[in-house]
Amino acid sequence: MRNFILRRLVYAIPTLIGISIITFVIVRMAPGDPIRLFTFGQRDITGEDIERLRHVYGLDKPLPFQYVDWMISVLQLNFGQSFIYHQDAFQLLLTRVPNTLQLAVVALVLQLLIGVPLGVIAALKRGSWIDGAIRVFGVAGHAIPQFWLGLVLIIVFAVQLHLLPSQGMLTVGKDVWDVADRVKHILLPAFVLSLTGIANYSRILRTETLDVLGQDFVRTAHAKGLHERTVVFVHALRNALIPVVTALGGILAALVGGALVVEQVFSWPGVGQFTFQAAIAKDYPIVQAATLFVSVLLVISYLLRDIAYALVDPRIKAA
Repeated sequence: MRNFILRRLVYAIPTLIGISIITFVIVRMAPGDPIRLFTFGQRDITGEDIERLRHVYGLDKPLPFQYVDWMISVLQLNFGQSFIYHQDAFQLLLTRVPNTLQLAVVALVLQLLIGVPLGVIAALKRGSWIDGAIRVFGVAGHAIPQFWLGLVLIIVFAVQLHLLPSQGMLTVGKDVWDVADRVKHILLPAFVLSLTGIANYSRILRTETLDVLGQDFVRTAHAKGLHERTVVFVHALRNALIPVVTALGGILAALVGGALVVEQVFSWPGVGQFTFQAAIAKDYPIVQAATLFVSVLLVISYLLRDIAYALVDPRIKAA
C-alpha cells in the first residue's frame, strides 16, 4: 500500500504542473491590467509609478520568466503577495478554507445520507410511484441551476417564512460557538450544494442495487432463508456501494471548487467567494493559489478513493 501511495503521488506531479501552467496563462490572458485596477482613482499616481509597480510585482517580464519565478516561489511555499490586500496570498486563502470545508463536508454528508437511501428505496420499489418520484427528483436535481434554487429557497424560507437566515454563516452579535445558529445558516447553502450529488447517487444506487439483487449470491442468500433486510443491507448493499466509492473520487475537491456560485448567492465567506472577487480584481496570486489548492485536494481525494475502494471490495485488497 505504501508503494502504491508513493507511486500515485509521483504521478500527480506532472498533473499539478500542467494545471499550474494553464491557470497561469489563462489569468494573464484575461483582459485588464491589475496594476491599473487597484490604482484606479488615485490622482497622484503617474505612468512612471505604474511601471514601477509592474516591475515590483514582476509583471514587466516575459510570461515564461514570470511563470518560472512563480514556480520557484511556490516550491518555497511562497505564493506571492496579493495585489489588493498586500499580504501573503496563501495565508489569506487559508483563512477562508475552514468556512468552505465546513460547507463542503456538510453537503457531502447530505449527499450520502439522502442520496444512498433514495437509490436503495427506488430499487426495492421498482415500478411503483415511489420509484417514479425518486427518478423524477434525480432528473430535476441535475437540471435545476444552483443559483436559481438558492434564490428560491431564500425567498421561501428567509423572506416569506422567516425560518432560516438568507446569508452569512453566523448572526451578527452571536457567539462563534453557537451551534444552533450555525446550523440554521448552513442548511440552505449545504442543501443547494448537495442537490446534484443527491440526484447522482440516487440514480447510481438504484441501477447498481437492481443489478446486484439479480446476482446468484443474492438468490443463494434468499434460499438460505435469510431475512430480507439482511440480504439487502448486508449482502447486496455492500457490493452496490462500490461504484459509489468510485464516484466519490474528487468529490470533495469538486464541492470546494463548485461552491463558488453557492457562496455568492448566500454570501458565504469561503474560498469560492474570495477567489471570485480576486478574479474580478485580477489578483493573480490569490487565483493561482486557490487553483493549486483545489488541485491538491483533487489528488488527495482520488488517493483516498482508491484506499476506500480497497476497503469496500475485498477482491482488490487480495490482488
